[in-house]
Amino acid sequence: MVGPMSGDRRAGGPEEVFIRRHHKHDVGEHQCSSSLVKHIKAPLPLPQRYKPFVSRCIVQGDLQIGTVREVNVKSGLPATTSKERLELLDDEEHIFSIRIVGGDHRLKNYSSIITVHPEIIDGRPGTMVIESFVVDVPEGNTKDETCYFVEALIKCNLKSLADVSEHLAVQDRTEPIDRV
Repeated sequence: MVGPMSGDRRAGGPEEVFIRRHHKHDVGEHQCSSSLVKHIKAPLPLPQRYKPFVSRCIVQGDLQIGTVREVNVKSGLPATTSKERLELLDDEEHIFSIRIVGGDHRLKNYSSIITVHPEIIDGRPGTMVIESFVVDVPEGNTKDETCYFVEALIKCNLKSLADVSEHLAVQDRTEPIDRV
């Protein structure tokens, strides 16, 4: 199942091209998957710290494929810890992918891909962020319920990213791009 994006999807637009190119997931029978898009009025590079649910993050070793980070989750969510393995990090293409390999939550076999793409918004440098995921549907839940829950978390993270990035862009006073 592929759920709706944040309402910003344009049929055949650049979002679709990037999703087909970078956001490929093998979705099993008892899994759900979705892609979400957020247009941010701020240029690349994006801030690194924006996830409001993370209270602490510990990475051991160098940042390379296979590196595991342990994340402490803020109270109020149905989890306190998550263990995530870095699957892909491509600075040139702006691709980041993780797989959850442990923790005290119900997101089993969860993996996500995040890509960021420069774009022009209202004549100024902007960024399109696309995040897609696949996850097992927990027993007792439907695919729709599971996707809705994960999408809500991602939307919150993307809104936080936009708020932080746009605040920094205003402080930087990015100038409009002259169109030729």
